[in-house]
Amino acid sequence: MDYVLETRGLTKRYNHFTALQDLSMHVPKGAIYGFVGRNGAGKTTLIRLVCGLQFPTEGSFTLWNTENKDAKINLMRQRMGAVVETPSLFPYMTARENLQQQYRVLGLPSFDGIDELLALVGLADTDKKKAEHFSLGMRQRLAIAVALCGNPDFLVLDEPINGLDPQGIVEVRELILKLNRERNITFLISSHILDELSRIATHYGFVDRGHMVREMSAEELQNACRKCVSLKVTDAEALVRELTRRGIEYTVTAGDTVDVYAQPNITELALALWKDRCEILSCTEHDENLEGFFLSLVGGESHE
Repeated sequence: MDYVLETRGLTKRYNHFTALQDLSMHVPKGAIYGFVGRNGAGKTTLIRLVCGLQFPTEGSFTLWNTENKDAKINLMRQRMGAVVETPSLFPYMTARENLQQQYRVLGLPSFDGIDELLALVGLADTDKKKAEHFSLGMRQRLAIAVALCGNPDFLVLDEPINGLDPQGIVEVRELILKLNRERNITFLISSHILDELSRIATHYGFVDRGHMVREMSAEELQNACRKCVSLKVTDAEALVRELTRRGIEYTVTAGDTVDVYAQPNITELALALWKDRCEILSCTEHDENLEGFFLSLVGGESHE
């Protein structure tokens, strides 16, 4: 497989604190890679290393097969665009003026393409409105437009929907999907808002306390987030005994509720349980979501 970004044993320490520990990840070309972790898990540290804002303590990474210690790595970074932490904009400038300023920074010979970028991110009609008066969603879309200056084919977005209202979330999501599908731009998106990320990601990397817990494709995740039948009963111990006897996998989720990872014949099961005077009070079918799967990997409570 052709990877845009690979890391090998990447470690970053700050005095006595280790932000990343022996992290290895693989971002395929053309993917929307969801980098999933709680706040403080090391997501932004990884992004800052890849963007050249900081340097690894140990390990290495490659961009398009060029190692970070290679003199050509800065040429590879010219193929990248990034929005790290918060949108970096000139608040007293219009959207057009912000893009013009970025063109100057990149040394581009003309302002050709700015109209197309403004239309692409839905800011063509902002005219003389200053960025400081934009909504957070508009600022986020403008920041993505700035990152697109120079026509990169790899975009790195750090928590791009954090703090957005529902309309802003939809706008940013649709923009990411459009850029991926129409321009074949590869994305690395860090986020702890798991439900929204599951709507767009094609690949995932789950990180916890600086460690890569698991990498997988969206298809693999879908298979892992299995359907189950949640049974609420009057005697969970009796249900557990019956499920064990039948060789059915289960998880006790509460004192009187058991998730059953199968499609049991409820009538047969109810009759078998009645012998132990156990009644089924409710039966609900549901899927494990991304957040539930993440918590099953790393344990603890969600920080969303």
